[in-house]
Amino acid sequence: QVQPIESGGGLVQPGASLRLSCSASTRTFSGYAMAWFRQGPGKAREFVSVISGNGVISKYADSVKGRFTISRDNLQNTMYLQMNSLKPEDTAVYYCAAQTGFPRPYDLGASYPYWGQGTQVTVSS
Repeated sequence: QVQPIESGGGLVQPGASLRLSCSASTRTFSGYAMAWFRQGPGKAREFVSVISGNGVISKYADSVKGRFTISRDNLQNTMYLQMNSLKPEDTAVYYCAAQTGFPRPYDLGASYPYWGQGTQVTVSS
């Protein structure tokens, strides 16, 4: 099993950048695909991005493509989400999720059995 732990959330102005981190205490971190989901106020949880265990494959939601970049450092057991050009509509609790292999469908929350507690991102002037 793996227990993801998110960090890096905060309050930023529109247009600013923020980097989220997700760490996991496991000897087999590279065996897990890692994903970000988010849930905004009054909204359903939605897929943001996923990266394969070896970092070769990454996918993004259309709403963040070109602004967000997912990456991972398997030696540090950490996955990152670099968020640039943030918009008020990016305001949400961001959750890190994990699954062995590469889940199909990768953009469905039910495909991931392991979840973090979430970190709040607020984009407001």
